[in-house]
Amino acid sequence: MDTVVSPAWLADDDEAVVVDVRDAWEFDGIGHVPGAVNIPFDSFRGDDGEAGKLPGAAVFAALVEEAGIDNEDRIVAYDDHHGVFAARFLVTAELYGHDPDKLALLDGDFTAWQREYETTSEATVRTPTEYEARFDTDGPLIEMHEVREAIEAGATLVDTREQDEYDEGHIEGAVRLNWRAFVDDETRGLKPESELREILFDRGVDPEDHVVLYCNTARRVSHTYTVLRQLGYDHLSFYEGSLAEWEREGGELIRT
Repeated sequence: MDTVVSPAWLADDDEAVVVDVRDAWEFDGIGHVPGAVNIPFDSFRGDDGEAGKLPGAAVFAALVEEAGIDNEDRIVAYDDHHGVFAARFLVTAELYGHDPDKLALLDGDFTAWQREYETTSEATVRTPTEYEARFDTDGPLIEMHEVREAIEAGATLVDTREQDEYDEGHIEGAVRLNWRAFVDDETRGLKPESELREILFDRGVDPEDHVVLYCNTARRVSHTYTVLRQLGYDHLSFYEGSLAEWEREGGELIRT
Protein backbone atom coordinates (compact mmCIF):
# COMPACT_ATOMS: atom_id res chain seq x y z
CA MET A 1 0.00 0.00 0.00
CA ASP A 2 1.29 3.47 -0.87
CA THR A 3 1.87 5.95 1.94
CA VAL A 4 -0.67 8.31 0.31
CA VAL A 5 -3.76 6.91 -1.46
CA SER A 6 -6.41 8.60 -3.59
CA PRO A 7 -10.16 8.64 -2.94
CA ALA A 8 -10.55 6.42 -6.02
CA TRP A 9 -8.17 3.86 -4.52
CA LEU A 10 -10.07 3.89 -1.24
CA ALA A 11 -13.43 3.56 -3.00
CA ASP A 12 -12.21 0.35 -4.64
CA ASP A 13 -10.71 -1.09 -1.46
CA ASP A 14 -12.79 -3.18 0.92
CA GLU A 15 -10.14 -4.24 3.43
CA ALA A 16 -8.53 -1.16 4.96
CA VAL A 17 -9.87 0.28 8.19
CA VAL A 18 -10.69 3.95 7.57
CA VAL A 19 -9.99 6.32 10.47
CA ASP A 20 -11.61 9.76 10.63
CA VAL A 21 -9.73 12.00 13.08
CA ARG A 22 -12.17 14.93 13.02
CA ASP A 23 -14.23 15.90 16.06
CA ALA A 24 -17.19 13.65 16.84
CA TRP A 25 -19.73 16.35 15.94
CA GLU A 26 -18.23 16.59 12.45
CA PHE A 27 -18.12 12.83 12.03
CA ASP A 28 -21.78 12.49 13.05
CA GLY A 29 -23.24 15.79 11.87
CA ILE A 30 -21.47 16.46 8.58
CA GLY A 31 -21.03 12.83 7.64
CA HIS A 32 -18.08 10.58 7.00
CA VAL A 33 -16.65 8.02 4.62
CA PRO A 34 -18.89 4.91 4.81
CA GLY A 35 -17.40 2.40 7.20
CA ALA A 36 -15.01 4.88 8.83
CA VAL A 37 -14.39 4.87 12.57
CA ASN A 38 -13.91 8.06 14.54
CA ILE A 39 -10.77 8.63 16.63
CA PRO A 40 -10.67 12.41 17.22
CA PHE A 41 -7.30 14.16 17.06
CA ASP A 42 -7.40 15.35 20.68
CA SER A 43 -7.88 11.79 21.93
CA PHE A 44 -4.42 10.67 20.80
CA ARG A 45 -2.50 13.73 21.94
CA GLY A 46 -1.30 14.16 25.50
CA ASP A 47 1.44 15.19 27.86
CA ASP A 48 1.92 11.93 29.73
CA GLY A 49 3.32 9.73 26.98
CA GLU A 50 6.82 8.60 26.18
CA ALA A 51 7.83 11.86 24.49
CA GLY A 52 6.41 15.14 23.27
CA LYS A 53 2.68 14.92 22.65
CA LEU A 54 2.40 11.14 22.46
CA PRO A 55 -0.58 9.81 24.46
CA GLY A 56 1.15 6.76 25.91
CA ALA A 57 1.00 3.20 24.63
CA ALA A 58 -1.86 2.13 26.89
CA VAL A 59 -4.03 5.09 25.91
CA PHE A 60 -3.41 4.54 22.22
CA ALA A 61 -4.12 0.82 22.49
CA ALA A 62 -7.43 1.49 24.24
CA LEU A 63 -8.49 3.92 21.50
CA VAL A 64 -7.81 1.58 18.60
CA GLU A 65 -9.21 -1.44 20.44
CA GLU A 66 -12.50 0.38 20.95
CA ALA A 67 -12.49 1.29 17.25
CA GLY A 68 -12.04 -2.36 16.28
CA ILE A 69 -8.53 -2.08 14.87
CA ASP A 70 -5.96 -4.83 15.30
CA ASN A 71 -2.23 -4.94 14.70
CA GLU A 72 -2.52 -6.53 11.26
CA ASP A 73 -5.04 -4.10 9.80
CA ARG A 74 -4.27 -1.76 6.95
CA ILE A 75 -5.28 1.76 7.98
CA VAL A 76 -6.22 4.79 5.88
CA ALA A 77 -6.68 8.03 7.84
CA TYR A 78 -8.21 11.37 6.88
CA ASP A 79 -9.23 14.74 8.32
CA ASP A 80 -10.48 18.03 6.85
CA HIS A 81 -7.19 19.97 7.13
CA HIS A 82 -5.21 18.71 4.12
CA GLY A 83 -4.15 15.62 6.03
CA VAL A 84 -2.00 17.16 8.75
CA PHE A 85 -4.07 15.79 11.66
CA ALA A 86 -4.55 12.41 10.00
CA ALA A 87 -0.83 12.14 9.34
CA ARG A 88 -0.25 12.64 13.04
CA PHE A 89 -2.45 9.61 13.76
CA LEU A 90 -0.47 7.52 11.31
CA VAL A 91 2.87 8.55 12.77
CA THR A 92 1.56 7.81 16.26
CA ALA A 93 0.48 4.34 15.15
CA GLU A 94 3.91 3.73 13.64
CA LEU A 95 5.64 4.81 16.84
CA TYR A 96 3.55 2.27 18.76
CA GLY A 97 4.60 -0.55 16.48
CA HIS A 98 2.08 -0.63 13.63
CA ASP A 99 3.68 -1.70 10.36
CA PRO A 100 4.33 1.57 8.45
CA ASP A 101 3.68 -0.25 5.17
CA LYS A 102 0.09 -0.72 6.36
CA LEU A 103 -0.50 2.97 7.08
CA ALA A 104 -1.73 5.47 4.49
CA LEU A 105 -3.02 9.02 4.27
CA LEU A 106 -6.09 9.84 2.17
CA ASP A 107 -4.95 12.37 -0.40
CA GLY A 108 -7.09 15.50 -0.38
CA ASP A 109 -8.80 14.87 2.97
CA PHE A 110 -12.55 14.52 3.57
CA THR A 111 -13.45 17.26 1.11
CA ALA A 112 -11.81 15.41 -1.77
CA TRP A 113 -13.82 12.30 -0.91
CA GLN A 114 -17.04 14.28 -0.49
CA ARG A 115 -16.70 15.86 -3.94
CA GLU A 116 -16.81 12.50 -5.71
CA TYR A 117 -18.32 9.88 -3.42
CA GLU A 118 -21.21 9.34 -1.05
CA THR A 119 -20.92 10.05 2.65
CA THR A 120 -23.00 8.77 5.53
CA SER A 121 -23.99 9.75 9.05
CA GLU A 122 -24.72 6.17 10.05
CA ALA A 123 -22.66 4.87 12.94
CA THR A 124 -19.95 2.35 12.13
CA VAL A 125 -20.06 -0.76 14.28
CA ARG A 126 -16.89 -2.83 14.58
CA THR A 127 -16.10 -5.54 17.09
CA PRO A 128 -13.62 -4.37 19.75
CA THR A 129 -10.21 -5.96 19.46
CA GLU A 130 -7.06 -6.55 21.43
CA TYR A 131 -4.18 -4.37 20.29
CA GLU A 132 -0.56 -4.53 21.37
CA ALA A 133 0.96 -1.07 21.45
CA ARG A 134 4.61 -0.76 22.39
CA PHE A 135 6.70 2.35 21.97
CA ASP A 136 9.27 1.70 19.24
CA THR A 137 12.60 3.01 20.48
CA ASP A 138 14.14 2.16 17.11
CA GLY A 139 11.55 4.15 15.15
CA PRO A 140 11.92 7.52 13.41
CA LEU A 141 11.58 9.60 16.57
CA ILE A 142 14.79 11.12 17.90
CA GLU A 143 15.51 12.99 21.11
CA MET A 144 17.10 16.39 21.63
CA HIS A 145 20.64 15.09 22.08
CA GLU A 146 20.25 13.00 18.92
CA VAL A 147 19.21 16.10 16.99
CA ARG A 148 22.46 17.76 18.04
CA GLU A 149 24.41 14.66 17.03
CA ALA A 150 22.64 14.49 13.66
CA ILE A 151 23.42 18.15 12.96
CA GLU A 152 27.09 17.57 13.78
CA ALA A 153 27.07 14.55 11.45
CA GLY A 154 25.77 16.64 8.54
CA ALA A 155 22.05 15.85 8.57
CA THR A 156 19.62 18.11 6.74
CA LEU A 157 17.48 19.80 9.38
CA VAL A 158 14.04 20.89 8.14
CA ASP A 159 11.74 23.39 9.87
CA THR A 160 8.16 22.76 8.65
CA ARG A 161 6.62 25.96 10.02
CA GLU A 162 5.59 29.24 8.41
CA GLN A 163 8.03 32.02 7.52
CA ASP A 164 7.15 34.32 10.42
CA GLU A 165 7.58 31.50 12.93
CA TYR A 166 10.92 30.59 11.40
CA ASP A 167 12.07 34.22 11.56
CA GLU A 168 11.10 34.47 15.21
CA GLY A 169 13.39 31.60 16.08
CA HIS A 170 14.71 28.39 14.56
CA ILE A 171 17.42 25.83 15.18
CA GLU A 172 20.70 26.88 13.60
CA GLY A 173 21.17 25.51 10.09
CA ALA A 174 17.55 24.53 9.60
CA VAL A 175 16.03 24.74 6.12
CA ARG A 176 12.54 26.24 6.12
CA LEU A 177 9.97 24.12 4.32
CA ASN A 178 6.39 24.97 5.27
CA TRP A 179 4.39 21.73 5.22
CA ARG A 180 1.66 23.52 3.25
CA ALA A 181 4.08 23.97 0.33
CA PHE A 182 3.25 20.38 -0.64
CA VAL A 183 -0.51 21.00 -0.77
CA ASP A 184 -2.60 22.17 -3.72
CA ASP A 185 -5.22 24.52 -2.25
CA GLU A 186 -7.73 23.79 -5.01
CA THR A 187 -7.64 20.00 -4.91
CA ARG A 188 -6.72 19.95 -1.19
CA GLY A 189 -4.41 17.06 -2.03
CA LEU A 190 -0.72 16.86 -2.76
CA LYS A 191 0.81 18.67 -5.69
CA PRO A 192 2.07 16.48 -8.56
CA GLU A 193 5.18 14.48 -7.73
CA SER A 194 7.34 16.49 -10.12
CA GLU A 195 6.43 19.70 -8.28
CA LEU A 196 7.07 18.12 -4.89
CA ARG A 197 10.51 16.99 -5.96
CA GLU A 198 11.27 20.42 -7.40
CA ILE A 199 10.32 22.06 -4.10
CA LEU A 200 12.60 19.69 -2.22
CA PHE A 201 15.45 20.20 -4.69
CA ASP A 202 15.16 23.98 -4.34
CA ARG A 203 15.40 23.62 -0.55
CA GLY A 204 18.37 21.28 -0.78
CA VAL A 205 16.54 18.33 0.76
CA ASP A 206 18.08 15.34 -1.00
CA PRO A 207 16.68 11.78 -0.88
CA GLU A 208 20.14 10.49 0.04
CA ASP A 209 20.41 12.76 3.07
CA HIS A 210 19.54 12.03 6.66
CA VAL A 211 16.57 14.37 7.00
CA VAL A 212 15.50 15.54 10.48
CA LEU A 213 12.11 17.27 10.77
CA TYR A 214 10.72 19.55 13.45
CA CYS A 215 8.00 22.15 14.03
CA ASN A 216 6.54 23.40 17.32
CA THR A 217 4.82 20.29 18.75
CA ALA A 218 5.43 17.60 16.06
CA ARG A 219 2.03 17.90 14.39
CA ARG A 220 3.09 19.54 11.14
CA VAL A 221 6.20 17.38 10.80
CA SER A 222 3.90 14.37 10.61
CA HIS A 223 2.52 15.50 7.27
CA THR A 224 5.96 16.26 5.83
CA TYR A 225 7.25 12.93 7.12
CA THR A 226 4.37 11.10 5.41
CA VAL A 227 4.95 12.88 2.09
CA LEU A 228 8.68 12.23 2.15
CA ARG A 229 8.06 8.55 2.81
CA GLN A 230 5.76 8.49 -0.23
CA LEU A 231 8.58 10.03 -2.28
CA GLY A 232 11.06 7.36 -1.22
CA TYR A 233 13.07 9.23 1.39
CA ASP A 234 14.42 6.39 3.50
CA HIS A 235 16.56 8.11 6.12
CA LEU A 236 13.98 10.18 7.99
CA SER A 237 13.83 11.26 11.59
CA PHE A 238 11.52 13.63 13.37
CA TYR A 239 12.08 15.47 16.58
CA GLU A 240 9.01 14.77 18.68
CA GLY A 241 9.86 17.36 21.30
CA SER A 242 10.35 19.97 18.56
CA LEU A 243 10.76 23.62 19.51
CA ALA A 244 8.52 23.30 22.56
CA GLU A 245 11.16 21.09 24.16
CA TRP A 246 14.16 22.73 22.50
CA GLU A 247 13.33 26.10 24.05
CA ARG A 248 12.26 24.63 27.39
CA GLU A 249 15.58 22.81 27.70
CA GLY A 250 17.64 25.86 26.82
CA GLY A 251 18.42 25.11 23.21
CA GLU A 252 19.74 28.06 21.22
CA LEU A 253 17.50 29.68 18.60
CA ILE A 254 18.55 31.76 15.62
CA ARG A 255 16.38 34.81 14.93
CA THR A 256 16.25 36.57 11.55
